[in-house]
Amino acid sequence: MSSYILALDEGTTGATALLFDRTGRVRGRGYREIPQHYPKPGWVEHDPEDLVQASYAAMRAALSSAGLRSLKDVARRVAAIGITNQRETTVLWDRRTGKPVHRAIVWQCRRTADLCAALRKAGHEKRVRAMTGLVLDPYFSGTKLTWLMRNVRGVSRRAARGELAFGTVDSWLIWRMTGGEVHATDPTNASRTLLYRSDRLSRAAWDPWLLDLFETPAAVLPEVRRSSGSFGTVSGVRGLPDGLPILGVAGDQQAALYGQGCTTAGAVKNTYGTGCFLMAYTGSRRVASKHGLLTTVACSADGGAAYALEGSVFIAGAGVQWLRDELGVIPTSAHVEALARSVPDTLGTHFVPAFVGLGAPHWDADARGAWLGLTRGAGRAHLARAVLEAIAWQSRDLLDAVIDDGAPRPKELRVDGGAAANDLLMQMQADFLGLPIARPALIETTALGAGLLAAQALGWKDAGRSARKVAKRYAPRMDRSDREQRLRAWRRAVAAARAASRP
Repeated sequence: MSSYILALDEGTTGATALLFDRTGRVRGRGYREIPQHYPKPGWVEHDPEDLVQASYAAMRAALSSAGLRSLKDVARRVAAIGITNQRETTVLWDRRTGKPVHRAIVWQCRRTADLCAALRKAGHEKRVRAMTGLVLDPYFSGTKLTWLMRNVRGVSRRAARGELAFGTVDSWLIWRMTGGEVHATDPTNASRTLLYRSDRLSRAAWDPWLLDLFETPAAVLPEVRRSSGSFGTVSGVRGLPDGLPILGVAGDQQAALYGQGCTTAGAVKNTYGTGCFLMAYTGSRRVASKHGLLTTVACSADGGAAYALEGSVFIAGAGVQWLRDELGVIPTSAHVEALARSVPDTLGTHFVPAFVGLGAPHWDADARGAWLGLTRGAGRAHLARAVLEAIAWQSRDLLDAVIDDGAPRPKELRVDGGAAANDLLMQMQADFLGLPIARPALIETTALGAGLLAAQALGWKDAGRSARKVAKRYAPRMDRSDREQRLRAWRRAVAAARAASRP
C-alpha cells in the first residue's frame, strides 16, 4: 500500500529530499550541496545540470535511508512526489536536446540592476507593480530573461521560433523528471517572474504587455497549473520508478507558508534559509504595499491560489556561510551559535549584510555590506553575534512593514528553515520583535508544504498534523525601551551602509 510522499526541496545552496508518512513524520532524508558560481561581483549562477543531479541524488538518499532500495519497493510504498524550489532563478534550454543555453541565473544575481533602473526611469514601475504585485528589481526572472535574450548569441531568434523553453527551477526539474513530456509551472512560481499578471486570480495569466516589455516570446513559457494537481509522471530517472506522479508544486516560501498551516488571514511565518522570507497570508484580499513588500500568489487551504504579502531579505543564512567559507571564522555553520554566545553583545557593532544589495523594505540594488562601529576590542565572536543580530533586525523591519500595510499584528511568529534551529537567533528574534516565536516539530516546512500539496491531490485527510505541532516557544525578554533604542541604532547602521555604497 502506498503510504509515503517524497518531497523535494531544491534550494539555493543544496537540494533536500524528505520522505513523509501520512502524519507528516519524516521517514527518510537526503541532502546534496550545490556548487555556486560567481563570474563577476554581484553575479550568481548555477549549472542547471548540478541542480538536476543534486536533486536526484538527494531523492535517492532519502529513499535509501528509509530502506526503499529497489524500484519495486519505491513503486509500492511511494504515492507521489511534491516539488518546491528556489524561486526566480532562471533557466533557458533547448526543447529538442534539453541542453541549457547558459548557466542558470540565480535569484540573488544583480546583473540586471541597470536594466531595472532604465525601466523605472522610463516610467514602467507603477504599471508593472499594479499588474504583478512586484517591483522592478534584478531579483525577479523577467529582467534575467531579457539579459539572456540580449547577451547570448542566437537566443532571441531561437526563442521566437519556439526552439527554447524557459522555466524557474520547478519547470526545469519537471521537464527533466518527465523526460521532456511536461513543461509546466504553478501560480506561485509564475507570480515571481514579472511576466504573470496576478491582479485578479480568476484571470491570472501570462500577459502580452509584460512579455513585450521584457522581450520574452510567449513560445518559451510553461503552462501554469494548479499547485495541487498533476504535473506529469516520472520517466527515465535513476532510482525512481517510471509512472510515479508529481502532484504538488510551489515556490519555496509559499510551500513553507502552506506547510506551517498559514491559510487564514493574518497568519505570519518567517523562513530562515539562505535568505530570510517573511510572509503574511491575506487570502482573497490583495494588499498593495506602501513599503516595498511584494503582493504575491500563495496556496489556499485546498491547494488553490490565494494572496500573501512578502518581504525578502537576501542574505540571512548566507551570512553565516560567509563566516565559514570566506573568512574561516567557524569550521561549520552549526558553530556560529556557540561563538556568538561566547560574548554578551556585539560591542556596539552592527553588521549590514548587503552583499547583493538590500531587499524589502529598501530595494537598494547598489547597497553593499558593512561592519560598522568597530573598536580595537571587536573580534570574531562579536562579528558572529552581529551576523545573527542582522538576521533578526532585518526580519523586524519586514514585520513592521507588514503591520503598517494594514495586516493585523500577529499573536506569534511561526518560524522554519535551517537557521530556525539556532536557539540564540530565535531568542534574539523574540526580543527584537516583542513577540513570541513558535518553532514547529519539523523546521523543514518548505519540503513539508510540497508534500502536503501532493497529499491534497491524493485526497489524504489530516496529513502533516504531527509535523505542524509547536515544539518550542521563545518569549521576549528584552525591555521595550532597550528594544526601541537598539532598533534606532540598527537603522542608522543600515542608512550608513547605503550611503557609503553610493558613488
